[in-house]
Order: sequence, then C-alpha cells, then structure tokens
Amino acid sequence: MSKGMRVTIGFSDLEKISDYSWRIPRRGAMRVDGILYGSESIIKKVVEERAAEQVMNVATLPGIVGASLAMPDAHWGYGFPIGGVAAFDAEEGVVSPGGVGYDINCGVRMLATRIDADDVVNDLRSLASMLFSRIPSGLGSRGSIKLSRSELLKVAKKGARWAVEQGMGTTEDIEFTEEGGCLEIGDLSMLSDRALQRGTDQVGTLGSGNHFIEIQRVDEIFDQAGADAYGLRRGQLVVMLHSGSRGFGYQICDDFLKTMAREAVRAGIELPDRQLACAPLKSSAAGQYLDAMGAAANYAWANRQVMAHNVREVFAEFFSTSPQSLGMRLVYDVCHNIAKRETHLVDGREQKLVVHRKGATRAFGPGERGVPSRYTAVGQPVLIPGDMGRASYVLSGTKSAMTETFGSSCHGAGRVLSRKAALKLKSSDQVRREMEQRGIAVFSAGKKTLAEEMPEAYKDVDEVVDSVAGAGLAKRVARMVPLAVVKG
Repeated sequence: MSKGMRVTIGFSDLEKISDYSWRIPRRGAMRVDGILYGSESIIKKVVEERAAEQVMNVATLPGIVGASLAMPDAHWGYGFPIGGVAAFDAEEGVVSPGGVGYDINCGVRMLATRIDADDVVNDLRSLASMLFSRIPSGLGSRGSIKLSRSELLKVAKKGARWAVEQGMGTTEDIEFTEEGGCLEIGDLSMLSDRALQRGTDQVGTLGSGNHFIEIQRVDEIFDQAGADAYGLRRGQLVVMLHSGSRGFGYQICDDFLKTMAREAVRAGIELPDRQLACAPLKSSAAGQYLDAMGAAANYAWANRQVMAHNVREVFAEFFSTSPQSLGMRLVYDVCHNIAKRETHLVDGREQKLVVHRKGATRAFGPGERGVPSRYTAVGQPVLIPGDMGRASYVLSGTKSAMTETFGSSCHGAGRVLSRKAALKLKSSDQVRREMEQRGIAVFSAGKKTLAEEMPEAYKDVDEVVDSVAGAGLAKRVARMVPLAVVKG
C-alpha cells in the first residue's frame, strides 16, 4: 500500500487548542488547517502512526471547507485516515472514495429490550448460540435471501424500506434509522456485473472482521434525560449489531477507485497520495459515484434491517413470546463510512456541502433537521462500540459538534494493533478462554477473528469517549458492557 508523499510532522508541531483538540497549521499545499481531537496520549499515537500526515494530505484537496478533521479513534487508512471527517463545497469541491472507504455504510444498530440482564444471565450462552446459528457470519457469508437483479436494484434504491415492505420490521424502525434508511439516488446503470453478482445473496449477513452482534447490559447512566428519551435504564439488556454493505459495497468502491484516478488526472488535481483519487463534484463521474455509493449505503441499511428482524425472531423463539412483548425497539441506526450532501453553517452562512465521514459517525445536536422527533430535545443518539471485552457507549449529539465538526463524532475505539500484529500476540483460543473467564460468551466463524479483534488491538474506549465528551462533540448518556459476542 502506498503511503503517499512523505511529509514530516511531530507532536511538537501541533498547536494546542484545548485539552482535547489540536491544530496542524496550514503549510505547503494545505488549503485549510488540520484539527485533531483527543487527549494528549491519543494524539501522540495518531502522530506516531502517521495518521496526522493523512489529515494534512486531505487538507490539500480542492474545495475543502473549514478544516481537515480527525476524531479520537483516528488511525492510518486508505487515503483518508480512519476517523477522518472532511467537508467539501457542493459546487467547487470533490468527492473521494478514499474518504468513504471500502465498506460503504458500515454502521451500528442498537435494539433496546424490557429484559433485565440479571434475569437471563444463565441463558446467555444458549441465546448467543442461537443468534450465531441463525445469522450467517464470516468471510463471504451468504444468507437465505436470494435476490434477482431486478429485486437487488429495488434494495439498492429503497434501503431499509425494502426490508420493512417484506415484513421484516416496522415503520418505527425507519423513523429511528439515519436518513430513514435510504439515500435518494438516480440511475444505477453504472453498477458493474461483478458488484451486482456479489450483492445477490448477502442481505441479512454479518460478514467478518470487526463486524459483530453483541448482547449487552446497560452498566451506567450518565444523563438521565438522554436515557429517558432513548428508552435506556441501568441493568437493561440491549443488543448492538455492526455490519455494512458487504461485497456489494466493496466492489463498488473498488470499481470507482480506478475511475476516480483517471478523473483526478483529467481535472488537473495534484494529489499528495494516489489513494486520494477524486473527481470534481460538478463532473458526471462524481455524480455516478455518489449514486453508486448511495446504492451501497441503502444495501447496508437493508442488511442491518434484516439482521435486526432476525435478532427479534430469535429472541421471540427463545423466550416464547413476541418481540413486542419483549419491548424490542430500535434505539437508532448510524452509518460510519459515507459521503452525504448536507447543509451546514460555515462562517455564519448556510452552505451546501458533501461531508465525508470515514470511520466517523454523525452527531447532530438538539433541534437539528434529521433528528427523530422523539429525540429532538436531546439530540441524535451516537453509538460508539468498543472492543468485545470492555464497553460500548451511547452518547447524544451536541450543538458544538454542529459548529466544529459538521455534526460528527468518532465511531468506535480505533485500532492500535494491525491484524497481523494482533495474531502474533495471542491465539484465538487464548482470547476465547480469557473472554469466557470474564463471563463473556463468544462465538466466531473465522479461525483468526478473535485474535485479530482482541481487546488489546483497540484503544481504550473509555479514553476515546472521554476525549469526545471533553471536546464537546457528544454527551455521554449510557455505558454498556458485553455479555455475549458473535463475531464473523
């Protein structure tokens, strides 16, 4: 993998803005400053791993607005850092697949229940085993839903609504899904045969890597008003699931990287890293990519909708009652890897932008457009999963995030070890034993997955969330701890 044009930056080159924010002043070809969010120890690691240099590279792209941003979970990625946020003027800017990522609309969905975790502690292994057997997981996993090409295109255009129309969910699910679970898109004739082929049988599947289904207990409430709005209480059993657009989205990204490389040359855009290949938003190539990316995003929302339906079905069978009786309500569904047309205040005036969030999640504050009416007083839920052995969080978006980060926050803990490095540290069997000694039931389809995803491979999510809250980008609402984990 190319590491781009080498630029040199050290921690001493940063300007401290606050205890949780740091500036990389404009220099060289940078069009805007870089802003890094995190504690001093986190930012030192971001600089050491060269993710800060990727922030600087992104700052050179045409039409970038405000600043090139990195969230506290930032680490090295393809072109953009994972944990990177960048907004571009809708007329003068660019769109870059590297600013979205391969797993388009990789995201997290959280279901609340009326179940008390302590009442089912002895049943968790059996419940997780049933989830593992019913929801396909692992590399290349395929589901029971087989889509014709015409039906796949319906999924690509309707998103989560397609699944609800098939009886897999409710209209309330749509209300509590970001963008209603669907981006509006145009013509899809540009989709390759390979992408369409890969999308035929992966709706309702978990996939591999860091994707998961996790049964959790709400361990602590920080903000009672937010918890009441979201329907959360201490001791409650909840379910969090994490997946994306699977092979369909991966293929779309791969297809368009080649197109964007040619478009950047045609437009005369000088790139410090070829992985930042992009196209002017005015170009037909940019329009085609945004439509194709939207199709993948809609596929991901349909995928998570189907999985959530299957989770409800498993719970209903296991507890011999209905999902409604169990109070299985969608708290929220947020996406992580996406470029979206949004309007934000920039220098005191509204400006139409295309906001890239790569390994970052939306964090819209109270009263903002797009926040469900039930949550308007407290802001959008921000779902931040940690590693499978520690904790995850629900936060709420803030007005500060709207002014500082285009309504964005981090999306997780962020890796500190590559998968290769993690495999050298422990075996999957060792990780499994350690997890089960702590009372966490673990199921995994891949032989290496547990080692690759061990807790030590990730930053401490508590420190990451402290940084997000300290910077004012989101407000802590609740903390959850894992009870049972299903991995790909």
